[in-house]
Amino acid sequence: MEHPARVPRRPYVFAGVGLVVLTLALGFVVVLRDSILLDEAWMSEVVGWRDPVGRTASLVFDFLGGGWFAILVVPIGVGVAFVFARRPWAALDFVLASAVAAGVCQLLKAAFARSRPDEILLPLDNGSFPSGHTTNAAVIAVSLGLLLQRAWIWVVGMLYLVAMSFTRTYLGAHWITDTVGGALLGAGVAFLVWCLLLPRMHRERFPDAVETRRR
Repeated sequence: MEHPARVPRRPYVFAGVGLVVLTLALGFVVVLRDSILLDEAWMSEVVGWRDPVGRTASLVFDFLGGGWFAILVVPIGVGVAFVFARRPWAALDFVLASAVAAGVCQLLKAAFARSRPDEILLPLDNGSFPSGHTTNAAVIAVSLGLLLQRAWIWVVGMLYLVAMSFTRTYLGAHWITDTVGGALLGAGVAFLVWCLLLPRMHRERFPDAVETRRR
């Protein structure tokens, strides 16, 4: 039986580093400029779309992507699922990526200290860039895509990321560039943590390949 070859890590390392660097670069752009045309135009547009149904749906995403549910329930729940599937290193990857991304996001929020939009509908007063909810959504989408290697996982994950990004601006919690920064950061961290643990995850997923090479 032919076993899958190891995936080269270098392209993913470059991608992860590049995405994090882009996050930092975007952060400097948004705090050094008095206003960004894209942010202003999009916020003006999306505020006009507000209605009770859209607000309720956006609040559901607000709950799913933040607070105790996103910080504890999602990482632990997914981690336990991977453990039961006999993939403990995959569980560690998901939990570690989630924790690192959340920590770095909070550091960047404090460092850039960007003001939130005046149109905000939520009681939030910490830094606006990058979006923590979108960072979390990107970590989930990219990490599960890399770990499960299924096309439909990538599709659903990207749809979730886009929906989360939209609802953050719909609620006025973030400028659109905040959500772009969050997506870049979450994806970058997911790639880097995955690369760090890839050799062990490959051995746990294809143990027969390891035994074959030893013979």
